[in-house]
Amino acid sequence: MARPAWGCVTPPLSIFSPRSGLYTERVRTQKIHFSVAAMLDGGQRRYDPSLEVLGGGLDSYLPAFKTLNRPYDAFPVVGWNRHVETIFASFFRSVPDVRLRRECLRTKDDGAVALDWVSGDDRRLGADSPVLILLPGLTGGSEDSYVRHMLVRARSNGMRVVVFNSRGCADSPVTTAQLYSASFTEDLRQVVAHVSNRYPNANLYAVGWSLGANILVRYLGQESNACPLSGAVSLCNPFNLVIADEDFRKGFNIVYDKTLANALRKIFKKHILLFEDIGGEFNIPLAANAKSVREFDDGLTRVSFGFKSVDDYYSNSSSSDSIKHVCTPLLCIQAANDPIAPSRGIPREDIKENPNCLLIVTPKGGHLGWVAGPEAPRGAPWTDPVVMDFLEHLERGRSEVIASSSESDTVQLCTEGLRHLKCG
Repeated sequence: MARPAWGCVTPPLSIFSPRSGLYTERVRTQKIHFSVAAMLDGGQRRYDPSLEVLGGGLDSYLPAFKTLNRPYDAFPVVGWNRHVETIFASFFRSVPDVRLRRECLRTKDDGAVALDWVSGDDRRLGADSPVLILLPGLTGGSEDSYVRHMLVRARSNGMRVVVFNSRGCADSPVTTAQLYSASFTEDLRQVVAHVSNRYPNANLYAVGWSLGANILVRYLGQESNACPLSGAVSLCNPFNLVIADEDFRKGFNIVYDKTLANALRKIFKKHILLFEDIGGEFNIPLAANAKSVREFDDGLTRVSFGFKSVDDYYSNSSSSDSIKHVCTPLLCIQAANDPIAPSRGIPREDIKENPNCLLIVTPKGGHLGWVAGPEAPRGAPWTDPVVMDFLEHLERGRSEVIASSSESDTVQLCTEGLRHLKCG
């Protein structure tokens, strides 16, 4: 099963990688142009009424999308029910065959994460090609279908792609008595720094699903103006973990809860000897035999990361609190009927007030489903071309500004040179 999981006023497209050091008035002029283009299209906004589209970055980012003017049509039969769609995508979506090269990255606390790079990309792509970091959902990794589809699409669009497999996921090594959590952003911070150091001339982007999206948005908020990413996308983000936890224990959702708890137990039991003599508040038997994600988090996760209780962990790990601090262009895509990331948990007001954020909510899609669009039912999710439109828009904008800045610098140098000759 695919792993269902878990105030800044800078104008969009004015935040660039600190490596470029660019912040120009030209960007503000470009933003005004985008605003007019977004507002005027036969007197109507350019998105279909079947979609909920909002955000402080609406006018700036809306022109990027080529398909939002079409209705969201869920695939017949599969799309009639959110649980059918979620399960179908998990078991029956195709998994593209891609050769990956693994790199194990040692973290500052002596832990380890696994980075899966596409084999051969160093020969195929230039050192300045944009890099996309993918963050799967809870217990997910580079073998998951939704990750593979995004990887293939991004690669076909000239991006270098790397999958960040969290501790214990996709056979990532576990070397210390700590896994990962919704609140923990330090591993991502070190991964971004590592990738940035390896490709200092490339723009960095990130896409996260479910729990990976929650971690990504928390990281964006913590880094704020200093974030080295040039753009990010959040998909199926639970946002408010307290609300998500409430729904997770109701009705058919219990099936997902048990499935994820089983996946967590398998990862934990493979490395249980590391935790055997840990002491403290840890409840190793509870974690090893957890029947729900909440039980696992109570026995292990919340203690590992210093929370007094599971409720304390959930309430203080929600990425909904981070949106107001995000200063990186951010696209959030949610499904209104998502059983695991409830629509009522989306921080709509904060997204509306942040000029760097845009939210798209589809009427259907389930969790990590989105069985709609030209590639349905077994191909890529409906979201993938939308995500690529957004990332290409950001990359194109940065390239134009860099080119414009270089031209301005050349003119200025020539002018200064002529002035010097004239004065001499």
